[in-house]
Amino acid sequence: MLACRTAASRSVRCALAKYVTLPETSLDLLYSSLAVALAYLIGSLSFAVIVSRVMGLGDPRTYGSKNPGATNVLRSGSKAAAIATLLLDALKGWLPVTLVKLFGQAYGMEDGTIALVGLAAFMGHLWPVFFRFKGGKGVATALGVLFGIHWLLGLATAATWLIIAFFFRYSSLASLVSAAFAPVFYMLGDRVVWYSERSILLAVFLMGMLLAMRHWENINRLLQGTESKLGRKKAEAPAPPKSTKKAR
Repeated sequence: MLACRTAASRSVRCALAKYVTLPETSLDLLYSSLAVALAYLIGSLSFAVIVSRVMGLGDPRTYGSKNPGATNVLRSGSKAAAIATLLLDALKGWLPVTLVKLFGQAYGMEDGTIALVGLAAFMGHLWPVFFRFKGGKGVATALGVLFGIHWLLGLATAATWLIIAFFFRYSSLASLVSAAFAPVFYMLGDRVVWYSERSILLAVFLMGMLLAMRHWENINRLLQGTESKLGRKKAEAPAPPKSTKKAR
């Protein structure tokens, strides 16, 4: 029979032990797999689309950059919708990582699971199963994951974004620079603020690489000098202020 290692996991493990004969390592793998799958599903909630629908705005996938993210939602003219999108997208990255950190150890989840859960939430935003696998660029969700790993890591990365955005006025450039510095910040904090783990470092690095890939068109526009600056709407693709529905 499976050993019930802690009070937090005793009831679940003992209940499962009555029906399964899996070794404890297999059951731990099952828990970790479920956590990763759940993190992906949470990440698949495209709050740019959801918030826009709730607030009666146009679909962000149909105007501006056509990216379902907070920056494009801002082009609708609603700062409240953009802020809500930013916070909720960050929350869906922070929540799974934080839950595993707080409660995962009782179910055999270690740093490797934290890394996979964070990466799964991020990839859910990029390729959401609920929205035909067409998602955003993942900046806010990645930042949420970093805050979940350690609040100082998230703070340092967010500060980098703000500094670059303030001086250069390019959201895409700020995202690319902060993504590049995130793994550097994680390594610099080793044995000073936290003990770094290779699995988490790899996850942070992969998020940065995927984020850069999602910004490929922005990179080309930056090189050509045609990238849109913060606070400037795209004249060629104005955002509809409200969604319209045909009356029946």
